[in-house]
Amino acid sequence: MNCGFVALIGRPNVGKSTLMNHLLKQKISITSRKPQTTRHRILGINTTEAGQAIYMDTPGMHNSEKRALNRYLNRTADTTLLGVDVIVWLIDGLSWHEYDEVIFKKLEQVGLPVILAVNKVDKVKDKDEILAFFSQAQHRFPFKHLIPISALKRTNLDQLESLIMEMLPINDLIYPEDQITDRPERFLAAEIIREKLTRRLGDELPYALTVEIERYEEHPNITKIYAIIWVERLTQKNIVIGKEGDMLKKVGTDARFDIEKLIGQKVYLQLWVKVKKNWSDNERAMQSLGFND
Repeated sequence: MNCGFVALIGRPNVGKSTLMNHLLKQKISITSRKPQTTRHRILGINTTEAGQAIYMDTPGMHNSEKRALNRYLNRTADTTLLGVDVIVWLIDGLSWHEYDEVIFKKLEQVGLPVILAVNKVDKVKDKDEILAFFSQAQHRFPFKHLIPISALKRTNLDQLESLIMEMLPINDLIYPEDQITDRPERFLAAEIIREKLTRRLGDELPYALTVEIERYEEHPNITKIYAIIWVERLTQKNIVIGKEGDMLKKVGTDARFDIEKLIGQKVYLQLWVKVKKNWSDNERAMQSLGFND
């Protein structure tokens, strides 16, 4: 069968996680409108009659490396290009951005087949503009395929999936047919909590928080999850908790609902908020919090 690894790359917030979730027809990667929502490399495994495509959702590639967290995100994105069979480069809109030049150089170095997928084409009124952009893009880099898509509306995703499968090598299946991801439910629960925090809070605070599962207890009729939300300052802790604990209650309710859908069982979720000063600029602190891809 055709079987292999597919790296989904691009700048922050272009829709990589949304694309993988729709290709899998199941939510594995968390999403939000805020850049840098994805922090870890996550495998999404899609097994069909044609073969097995193992998608690797990655943090967005970006310029800033001022903090340890930014350097970690770039390292994770870069190392994903090692050992894959196909690269899908996702961009939004019909123009190049400053950091795209860096991605061009990375692709030239790895020498792998690349599909250019232009996302959010439903917003382009003149389809001739797409053809003109593709012609220009083909002169920039020897893309194997160029395809307009809408990850959110599933436009041309079946065609994209077929192109990917054709480009994968002939192999035995790497993962069991019924496996969807390489990540345990404990990790996915932490990501769901962080997604709800990111969606509920302001523009800056989500980058200063992370979630750690302290205990994950599976019982016959209920799963009990005890999680710590780490922030960098006391003022941030107060924002996450909210007036009379209102914000934390809303986040807990949102997260519990999605975790129950994920594991198919009733969930008891307990959240605490604690301060770990400047954790996002401390390599050792980050490793202790699970940033060790």
